Amino acid sequence: MVAFISTLVVLALGIALGAFFAKRRPIGTPLSWGEAMAAATFVFFMIFWAYGVIPHFFLQWSDNELNWRPDVALYQYEWVGGLTLGFFEPQSLGGWFPFDINMQHLRDLIVVTIYAVLLGLNIYLWAWWQKRGTSEASTEVVTSDFGRPLVRKG
Repeated sequence: MVAFISTLVVLALGIALGAFFAKRRPIGTPLSWGEAMAAATFVFFMIFWAYGVIPHFFLQWSDNELNWRPDVALYQYEWVGGLTLGFFEPQSLGGWFPFDINMQHLRDLIVVTIYAVLLGLNIYLWAWWQKRGTSEASTEVVTSDFGRPLVRKG
């Protein structure tokens, strides 16, 4: 669990570092070769971290510490405090749930959710980067010291 949480912390720090540099860099400033290589390496590392390392450590944590194996059914797994999800008992064993779910299925669904959330975050961050520094034009008319408009309206 510590490794998985640590990977999320590293991702958050990387996003914060990218946002820090994005706010400092003026729009339209040309990149030098070295800056472009450093930025590309950083983005590659963050994508590798998000789509490779984070899901890997979640899978490792769920397989080793949580014992989410294919031979353990969801309705039999004991959660914190001995709580079980008996309402997920399948119809084949007399329950109401229409199909069997084991802990490996749940693990894989969580990993797919992690990928989907990170993909949404990735798209949001790229859009944010493209729109940084832009603001809507003000509709206020500039006035002189005497309160009269400096430009003609209409």
